[in-house]
Amino acid sequence: MTCSDINIRDPFVLVEDGKYYMYGTRGKNYGIETGGFDVYVSTDLVTWSDPIECFNSIQYGMNGRVNWAPEVHKYQGKFYMFATFKIESTGQFGTYILRADTPLGPFVPHSDGVITPEDWQSLDGTLYVSKTGKPYMVFCHGHSRTSNGIICYVELSDDLTHPLSDPVAIFDASSCPYATVHTPSGRYITDGPFMYRTDSGALLMIWSSFINDQYAEMLVRFEDGELNLNFTHLPPLVDNDSGHGMIFKAEDKLYLTVHNPNTTECEHPVFIELTECGDTLHIKK
Repeated sequence: MTCSDINIRDPFVLVEDGKYYMYGTRGKNYGIETGGFDVYVSTDLVTWSDPIECFNSIQYGMNGRVNWAPEVHKYQGKFYMFATFKIESTGQFGTYILRADTPLGPFVPHSDGVITPEDWQSLDGTLYVSKTGKPYMVFCHGHSRTSNGIICYVELSDDLTHPLSDPVAIFDASSCPYATVHTPSGRYITDGPFMYRTDSGALLMIWSSFINDQYAEMLVRFEDGELNLNFTHLPPLVDNDSGHGMIFKAEDKLYLTVHNPNTTECEHPVFIELTECGDTLHIKK
């Protein structure tokens, strides 16, 4: 398979032992019931395996209409999947953490229920580990039930089973001078945060919103080199209806992966080479 054959949203690439493991939201039946998540494996980012199911949400009673945005991080020798599911007790949705011994899974529920507040509509949790080794989860609050999405963070326990703090709001989407209202919904959208530290030590975050109704990949720099409320919105990386990205290194190259276009059952993963420029990132020309 090639990327043009793979219909997923929210692509996430884990690099482990010389192989690339790509996860994502199943495009077929997106927003209905997808039944879990798959992983695709490659050695060259060009040819990929057929989908390998790595989490069966039906087995754990988690196959609501929300099975979104799986991303897998290696942490303390295990592999942890952060993914968004419907919260059956409240009808909201939020991020849960799953665990596996290998990138292929099978993943099993790990956290003590949902990490985000049960009465919030939250999504797209991502792991951030500070310079001192303290784990945090950055996530989005809002989405379809507020006019202005917010990006927040919460401190996690060392074993990633539960939050240690109340959520802290970093910013809302309308505070970004580049973001515009998503006309069909009438809302400012926040999606898919992902943290990245440059070789110079700068801490960046990419996240998605809309610019003139085109899905876009935004960029933020934390001015103190750590997760806090002192940040600057930088010019967007991509504004061509591509988004919900993450950043990974492949040998000596740096890539942004996004899905494009942002149209249900037409989405495919795309790899865009980046270059570091001191304390920011640019698309490589």
